[in-house]
Amino acid sequence: MMKLIFATNNENKVKEFKSLLGDQFEIVTLLDAGIDIDIPEPHDTLEANAREKSETIHRMTGTNCFAEDTGLEIAALNGAPGVLSARYAGEQKSSADNITKVLEEMRDKTDRTAQFRTVISLILNGKEYQFEGVSKGRITADIKGSKGFGYDPIFIPDGADKAFAEMDLSEKNQYSHRARAFQKFVAFLQDLQ
Repeated sequence: MMKLIFATNNENKVKEFKSLLGDQFEIVTLLDAGIDIDIPEPHDTLEANAREKSETIHRMTGTNCFAEDTGLEIAALNGAPGVLSARYAGEQKSSADNITKVLEEMRDKTDRTAQFRTVISLILNGKEYQFEGVSKGRITADIKGSKGFGYDPIFIPDGADKAFAEMDLSEKNQYSHRARAFQKFVAFLQDLQ
């Protein structure tokens, strides 16, 4: 069974990925690997930030690993919060504060279209591969639901009539940007076996 370190400290993301992966691969978290660092995200693209995280862990461990970076891109805000999604309202990385800021900025906007975009950076045998997933949708006028994490309470994906935070994980995975990127990632790994 292939072993991969997932370069994240976000337990919600680990849970989502493990729900998609099943038992085909052994996913080791940073915590499991005994690595206690907060990898910086200094770049202005999701691609570069995902690469920064996977390369950092690969340099530390020499082990096959992957990382991801995700952003919420809102048309009426010129693509913001984008690469700054996790710290849009400040370095404290508070989801509640981020949501409040977005809803405030969107209050008078008629165009509520948005998309979540995820980029996975996989380093396998020293070579990097990237996989992208996009979920198009719209920003709600107020908070809906209590499941999920991040901006899930204010994003309704196209084709659905409720926000991500109103869906259980299996339903969210039908629409999720992270699930779409991960399906490409898994298909790539399965082709190698």
